[in-house]
Amino acid sequence: MTKGYTSRGRTADYTSAAARRFAKTGIAEVRAFGTGNVNDTFLVSAGATRESRFILQRINRRVFSRPELITQNLRALTSHVSKRFIQNQTTGRRWETPVPLLTDDSSDHWIDPAGFFWRAMSFIEDSKSFDTVLDAAHATEVGFAIGLFHDLVSDLPADSLKDTLEGFHITPRYVLSYEKVLSKTDGPLSADVRFCMDFIDRRKGFATVLENAKADGTLPLRIIHGDPKVSNVMIDTRTGLAVSLVDLDTVKPGLVHYDIGDCLRSSCNPLGEDPNSPDRVRFEPELCRALLKGYFSVAKGFLTRSDHEFIYDSIRLIAYELGMRFFTDYLAGDIYFKVKDREHNLRRALAQFRLTESIESLEKALRAIIRNAAP
Repeated sequence: MTKGYTSRGRTADYTSAAARRFAKTGIAEVRAFGTGNVNDTFLVSAGATRESRFILQRINRRVFSRPELITQNLRALTSHVSKRFIQNQTTGRRWETPVPLLTDDSSDHWIDPAGFFWRAMSFIEDSKSFDTVLDAAHATEVGFAIGLFHDLVSDLPADSLKDTLEGFHITPRYVLSYEKVLSKTDGPLSADVRFCMDFIDRRKGFATVLENAKADGTLPLRIIHGDPKVSNVMIDTRTGLAVSLVDLDTVKPGLVHYDIGDCLRSSCNPLGEDPNSPDRVRFEPELCRALLKGYFSVAKGFLTRSDHEFIYDSIRLIAYELGMRFFTDYLAGDIYFKVKDREHNLRRALAQFRLTESIESLEKALRAIIRNAAP
């Protein structure tokens, strides 16, 4: 658990209590679910049938200071997406959006006696997710899921949803946060720490690339998922096709490039975010090609030529940004991300910086792949 967020002893008794507030029948089982780095997620079985299962989450209020905005956004999002999918169903496949569940007193959340915020969502049956992409076919399905999501919300005004996490993916803000934490850091520095410091410093000028394009009107605000990593794409266990995009806490106004860049960063790194050997991390161009094929098969009509031109920058930037966030959290004492040990965030940072280097070395090839994939 992240230091300073939850205490196992303090909150253990309220997990079952929270499950009972959202269940329509008795609780059969509550177990930890998924590999999220921020919130605590559980799969609840409320009865004898598989259809009685649902997802229960304890929202990290250190990260989401106004969690009620999450549930407000989800109500608006699910209503819009369900109507759009029915009206424009041309994919001929199953697609589900998690639906917010209500408590026994018709509220979309519950605050326990310790002050923690709980919410529940429908469970996507007969599906599973993966922490890394399995092959090119899987990458295509991940791209399809992100592309379909973007298409379904492309006519939803950006100002119709609240910003659940202000500053999220605003890279220049992360630079400022890093510099603030760094100014309070003292003591001997390891070779890995010095590498990270130098890596961040040499790329600070690049940190503003997307925000500058937003400020001058080149890139418009749209509704984004915010955290479209490969593990948030649910795959049908029978067909192998994408059936849902989950973890909707960070759905908000933003640049679709944050989503595209984060999706490619996550999916095209075969070793994942927690490799034992960060130096072996690499960006795989063929997975990028497959993912963009899936993305552009459904993401049509709303993207501009300028959108296409900034896709490479988004891949490089988001890998750099996440590495900086992991490193900042390491220097701050692991107060944001959940960690397994004291060096966990440092290893994560090193992996993302090695990935950034790999992306930079492939710039010419990746720009050609993007150009050929775009409609």
